[in-house]
Amino acid sequence: MHKKAGTILRLFREQGGFVSGEEISRELGVSRTAVWKHISTLRETGYVIEAVPSRGYRLVLSPDILDRDEIAARLKTAIVGRRIVCLQETASTNADAFRLAEEGAAEGTVIIADSQSGGKGRLGRAWSSPPGVNLYCSVILRPSIRPYEAPQLTFISAVAAARAIERATALKPQIKWPNDVLVGGRKVAGLLNEMSAETDAINFVILGLGVNLNMTAGQFPPDLRHPATSLFLETGRPVARQEFAAFMLNELDRLYAGFLAHGFTPVREEWQERCNAHGREVVVCDGGAEVARGMFAGIDGDGALLLRRQDGMVERILSGDVRVL
Repeated sequence: MHKKAGTILRLFREQGGFVSGEEISRELGVSRTAVWKHISTLRETGYVIEAVPSRGYRLVLSPDILDRDEIAARLKTAIVGRRIVCLQETASTNADAFRLAEEGAAEGTVIIADSQSGGKGRLGRAWSSPPGVNLYCSVILRPSIRPYEAPQLTFISAVAAARAIERATALKPQIKWPNDVLVGGRKVAGLLNEMSAETDAINFVILGLGVNLNMTAGQFPPDLRHPATSLFLETGRPVARQEFAAFMLNELDRLYAGFLAHGFTPVREEWQERCNAHGREVVVCDGGAEVARGMFAGIDGDGALLLRRQDGMVERILSGDVRVL
């Protein structure tokens, strides 16, 4: 989007009503005729803008596109979103973010795509990424922590996605260990973190976040391993993707700042409260075979799942699929 068009949209959002052509002209440093041309350009890209003589212009409706300036204008962040890259299509936002991080991209750089041709989840599983309906996003972070602490950032991502869903809807999402967000027992979001590190230091971490916003039932692939849903299917109402992206990036920034200042404990406590296994018995499977069973006893400082067995011993689980009984 042209910078001047972005400035016009910012004025609309800040004032919440009519903005005079004179004010827009003064803000942009251009003529009233040039203002009209920028308004016409916005209309051509899907914005519905009302024009009333002697009152000015008013934004009536924004298209559901993922635009850098639109998202940035909604952010109140210190780190996340310092730079935003919006792509029409890509193979994987995580792969793009990894490449940019290796090239020296600043911490807080965000890659967002309208669609992905090679989206993936945990254990290399495919993540369906059709255009125009969901949010596919990756964030570059460069925390001064040890490599063994990096898995803690997965839990920050999950809590941020859950908070964003609560802000955008009346839903009460739960989190399934280690990195799925559920609504009504169905997966609505998945997180995939990747890292580049030396023996005792992290170069960067990529937080990958995929959230099913407006997918219809027919858009889900028939071979899903676990039941999935979208916010639209759960509420019957479409979710504005730009607004949701801003909700999530704002929450991620708050949680990351708290993590850097206070460590993992506050995030760990909120994650455990939101976990679908809280106070319940679970089974852990690997490759379809049961490998452990016990009462959910939280997660430890490394993010490992803790199970209290019948003999009272607590077992640490580092990987596997968890099912609540």
